[in-house]
Amino acid sequence: MRKIIIAVAPVALGPQEGVKSPLTPEEVAEEVVACARLGASVVHLHVRDREGRLTDDLTEFSRTWDLISEEVDIIIQGSTGGVSELTVEQRCVALREPRVETASLNMGSANFDEGVYVNTFPEIRYWARRMKEEGIHPELEVFEAGMLNNVALLAEEGVLSPPFVFAFCLGFRGALPAEACPLFFLQSMLPPGAQWGLIHHGMEDLSLLAVAAGMGASFIRVGFEDSPFLAPGRVARSNTELVAQAVSLVRAMGLEVASVEEARAILGLPPGGRRSRKAHR
Repeated sequence: MRKIIIAVAPVALGPQEGVKSPLTPEEVAEEVVACARLGASVVHLHVRDREGRLTDDLTEFSRTWDLISEEVDIIIQGSTGGVSELTVEQRCVALREPRVETASLNMGSANFDEGVYVNTFPEIRYWARRMKEEGIHPELEVFEAGMLNNVALLAEEGVLSPPFVFAFCLGFRGALPAEACPLFFLQSMLPPGAQWGLIHHGMEDLSLLAVAAGMGASFIRVGFEDSPFLAPGRVARSNTELVAQAVSLVRAMGLEVASVEEARAILGLPPGGRRSRKAHR
């Protein structure tokens, strides 16, 4: 039976009507632990302060993982993204947290609303090399089809190397729409052996996640960072409701939810996590 990884991104990008997004380490940890117990095996977090602002101070980020690690095993994914005034070095501060196993790596620039989400080749090279130095596996974020070619170019340089894990990020205003046709097109451009999954920004239901799962995606992501909606007009009270719905969707399709260790194997991560590997060096 094919296994699908459920990822969760629990912290909203900003205020959302009718949604109480977790912000403090205690609030985030409580939701992540509950999501892990329901079936989530990956959690994606930016380094934020207690007010939700992006920062290069790891204090609250590391405190969050202290609380989570006391309760559950879950793959920790840091971020090198987020629209902010942080420098290139500050944007990858999550890579300094020793429990981070994988991190998002944006593969190019894209229009976002009225602005531009800038990720230049020199910046991508810098973040990719930092990940390689720390033993952190990149998740390659793709907002436009040309970004798949950027992966090929950087692979030729030796900056990136397989196994590749791609995240198709659809639905951002100004970039590729969250529709089945772009998803089919992106999948057709993947290099052999690549793993991939879907991040549907602003989704109103889980229908496109179902399409991705049916097409062979390795993971689907839910959480307040992407959308609080379970169905049109129906807002989740917590991230746990979104994870529970995703788990039900996967099982209704005759598939199964991957455990944490199964997720590590699918994503090409070492068994037991990064901390376990370092402990046995």
